[in-house]
Amino acid sequence: MDQGRPATRISSRYVAAQLKRSGHSRWSIGIVVPAQNEEASIEPCIQSIRRSCETAQLRDYRIVVVADSCTDDTLPRARRAVAGVGEVLECDAMSAGSARRLGVDAVLTHFNERDLRQIWLANTDADTLVPRDWITVQLKLADSGIAAVAGIVTLGEGGSPAAQELYRATYLTRPDGTHGHVHGANLALRADAYVDAGGWTHRALAEDHCLWGRLKRRGWRLSSPVSSAVVTSARLIGRARGGFADTLKASIDAQSA
Repeated sequence: MDQGRPATRISSRYVAAQLKRSGHSRWSIGIVVPAQNEEASIEPCIQSIRRSCETAQLRDYRIVVVADSCTDDTLPRARRAVAGVGEVLECDAMSAGSARRLGVDAVLTHFNERDLRQIWLANTDADTLVPRDWITVQLKLADSGIAAVAGIVTLGEGGSPAAQELYRATYLTRPDGTHGHVHGANLALRADAYVDAGGWTHRALAEDHCLWGRLKRRGWRLSSPVSSAVVTSARLIGRARGGFADTLKASIDAQSA
């Protein structure tokens, strides 16, 4: 009876090399996280980002945390969390737009020898957890020619029950799997589109809508898929006055009046 040829032994080094090649080698990825007194959430946030990068088998990525006007232990905790894969910057801007812009500037400086068309800028917030496929979903769209991706947010467990109920009742998505929301906590784009649109402004509020609007007016290909979802805090006292937490609280107060 023919036993066939003996099986060829595949070395672990060869397998590792093949897995590495299967990653998104075209892209250099920068992930920017502004943080203002987020000592309780910054480490879980960065850990979730690192898991997402590992899942996407990234070969070239950098996480930049921008500690804005922090008076707690955000800074040392962030430094521990990004050790080996990023850096932590400090500023006193009291502005999400300014902090995000500073972070992107650091990413572009780090990747200064790369073509802007090959740099992907992912943005989230320090009170947010990203899923394992967060980067993978974005880069799949980027590989198809999409220049910017606006994802959705869901609320984490705990926090305000009223906020959870309000979110379920009012946070609308479309039957075709798209939506009309824009969140700095889940927005990513190619660096050439970012530069062309003028980048993050120094706005303390609605900097995400401002950037998205400019991208749209400049004619870049945009995508707003519900498949890109992150989990953000359900708190009602936020860091940015007039931001997501304040919007939730104002809506709850209005319903109770």
